[in-house]
Amino acid sequence: MEPSQPTPPVPPPAGGPQPIGGPQPGGWAAPGPYTSPGMPYAAGPYSGPPGAPGAVPYGQPPRRTTNGLAIGSLVTGIVCCLPPLGLVLGLVALPQIRKRGQDGKGLAIAGIVLSAVSSLLLVVGLATGGISSAWHSFEKGVDEAARSKSPYSLRTGQCFTDASKDEKYATDVKVVDCARPHQGEVTGDFKVTGYDKWPGDDPLDQLAQERCESLNEAYAMDTWKIPREVWTYYYLPSSQSWRLGDRTVTCALATEKKPFSGSLRSDSTSLTVDQEYFLLNVNPIERTGYEEPEDDADEDFEANRKWAGELLVAIDAARAGVKAHDWPGTSEAALAALGKELDTASKRWGELAAAEDPDAYWDAYDAAWDALPEDLGAEARTALGLTDTLPAGEGTQA
Repeated sequence: MEPSQPTPPVPPPAGGPQPIGGPQPGGWAAPGPYTSPGMPYAAGPYSGPPGAPGAVPYGQPPRRTTNGLAIGSLVTGIVCCLPPLGLVLGLVALPQIRKRGQDGKGLAIAGIVLSAVSSLLLVVGLATGGISSAWHSFEKGVDEAARSKSPYSLRTGQCFTDASKDEKYATDVKVVDCARPHQGEVTGDFKVTGYDKWPGDDPLDQLAQERCESLNEAYAMDTWKIPREVWTYYYLPSSQSWRLGDRTVTCALATEKKPFSGSLRSDSTSLTVDQEYFLLNVNPIERTGYEEPEDDADEDFEANRKWAGELLVAIDAARAGVKAHDWPGTSEAALAALGKELDTASKRWGELAAAEDPDAYWDAYDAAWDALPEDLGAEARTALGLTDTLPAGEGTQA
């Protein structure tokens, strides 16, 4: 990693203005593939913001095989059933990796180290009679190493850093306190089902994009809290780890740019009832805004008019929700003002969605976006104690 998805907008560039929270012209280069720590565990690409136009997987480096003896060395070193065997397997694997140009050097080294340590502990324990104490200490050390090295063991809410740049398999991932600078935060995970054998990378990529976007949206509902350089990200099982029984996809919000501090979590465990209700109603407007067709109205009029209708539905749903809720006294005025803004936005987007041809569509386009500025609801957010300022920087929030 170098871990899902304001002021009124100025008139849009060619092709229309960006959606709420969307990328600005002249944004940064697309992030490359992430790396995956520990066991042979493939990483998925950043997918960009949920529903963002053109959000497709970025290219990954050519896939290489992983040396089987390296995997065996690591597994044997962790299990500790035959410590010398893991040491031997690792030593045999290293020259094979160099000769064949395979992946797995980090796995072999980790297996050698773990096997050497366990062998030493075994000898010390037998010599001193303290084998039980040594075994307990070793198990604790292995557990701590696994939690900070393998994405399989990353847990929801954990923040991490990854110094394994330009490597297919990450070997230097560390769980850190979320208050410290970090590069990613785990938003959840899920098990892959429905496949009797390894399905390949493409089906897993598609599944991970869909499921991780949903997990990220539920985990970080206060989207204005998410730095603009943070994107939806996921770790996938590789063909090798699949054979060892790995079926877990780990989802995260992560960045390859400047590390960030503080947890991004804002869900039912950390929000008040009023905050959660507000975000459930207004977030669909932001999410649908990302889904504007790539082709403009002159090229695909029907797709653009359909999208405008979908955004109108989101606006009307938020308008009804805001007016129906019994807001706390200190926020009542701000929410009433937001309701009036949504009334105006509904009229303008209704005109856009009802356009009969591309010319009429363009005539209504700017007015629709002017009625739905990026900072829509900022005062209501302040009154409710939510993040009330869009994050600074290039890019877009997940």
